[in-house]
Amino acid sequence: MDYKEKLISVQQAVDLVKPGDYIVTGLGCSTAHAFFSHLHTAADRLKDVVISTCLPMNDYPVFSDAKYANVFQHDSWFYSPSTRRAHKNGNTSFVPNCLHFAATKRLAHRKPNIYVGAASMPDKHGNISLSTSNTYEMQMIKEADTVILEINPNYPRTFGDAFVRVSEVSYLIEADYPCPALPDVEPSEKDRIIGNLVAPYIKDGDCIQLGIGGMPNAIADALYDRKDLGIHTEMLTTNMMKLAKAGVITGRKKQLQPGKMVCTFIMGSKELYEFADDNPMVEVLAGSYTNDPYVISQNDNMVSINSTMEIDLTGQCASESIGSTQFSGTGGQTDTATGAQKSKNGRSFICLYSTTMVTNKATGEKEEISKIVPQLKAGAAVSLSRNDVDYVVTEYGVVHLRGTNIKERVELLISIAHPKFRDELRRQAIEIGLITKS
Repeated sequence: MDYKEKLISVQQAVDLVKPGDYIVTGLGCSTAHAFFSHLHTAADRLKDVVISTCLPMNDYPVFSDAKYANVFQHDSWFYSPSTRRAHKNGNTSFVPNCLHFAATKRLAHRKPNIYVGAASMPDKHGNISLSTSNTYEMQMIKEADTVILEINPNYPRTFGDAFVRVSEVSYLIEADYPCPALPDVEPSEKDRIIGNLVAPYIKDGDCIQLGIGGMPNAIADALYDRKDLGIHTEMLTTNMMKLAKAGVITGRKKQLQPGKMVCTFIMGSKELYEFADDNPMVEVLAGSYTNDPYVISQNDNMVSINSTMEIDLTGQCASESIGSTQFSGTGGQTDTATGAQKSKNGRSFICLYSTTMVTNKATGEKEEISKIVPQLKAGAAVSLSRNDVDYVVTEYGVVHLRGTNIKERVELLISIAHPKFRDELRRQAIEIGLITKS
């Protein structure tokens, strides 16, 4: 079938939206940029339209402009800077989820009228790659009444289980915007210290999961002398691509998809997208598969590395909110941390700086506080329970909490807190009854 028979304009796509519709778009780079840049123009004829996003890379008037708050309800599986800014408008809300169940549980609540997302150009066989993400996209496409794809020559054609036939799509929009790139974050001195502490725990032949940012970049930078590392991850990053180009990542030792860099979405540099394009080494698979802890556990020597914003002295990790203020999302943290620990010789790491700077509300001055705390802030979401924490790392060391009791955890976590907060943490631990005076 000639894909041109399915082409419509962005305006025609917007005209398809009806009052009360539920619209889902792709994660991150797979957000339908052209469509959402124009959807607000139909606000005068719409009401009660619900939109689901995940880590949107741009601001869009439908949720960033408060004047549309009574028309569009914006639900997000993972907050980004644009989502955090939009939250104050009152029409943006977080959908609690572990990534491998994000689509499944949402579909149990409501099915989409429209799926609209970015994709690569159709190939000569009439297949369209969903390109940078299949976290939940294919599940939503199968349930949506109307499927609209923005096909774009700037998006990589990726392998995996995220191909849609032209005949299975309702409409196509020809787009030509760049695939959104993330700047490469230079690791800080603390990142380098933490990276060098974690690196010795990663052995030749291990299968790894990493996130993005200065800390994961520092860990990746410390792995160039390893051999035959594998990738089974939620997010394929620029530093993973660099390790693969250097011959460090081969996937030869993996039990599942040997030789393949398995992920559920791709986000990083333009070079990363060029690397992923038509590269059979990269497989973008459904998030319900990649992030299923049972699936993760089937790779031996699985190493999961995540970060957290705050950890209490019993091991509870608040990785997505500051108190009750939503900052990001659970994402795949619970999935990968528990999956890695089920793996033969598997390990899970939670990394954080020992302190952070905050504004004192009384004085207006910046002050340093400990990120290891006796109790989490009121309203904080526990992203990784204390039952599931394994290794914890700060710039002051690595501690292993697996199987330890509360008293042992208190002492271990205090040992990697900033030295100036250790006595106070111990005093508070005694005050709230976590430990007793010796």
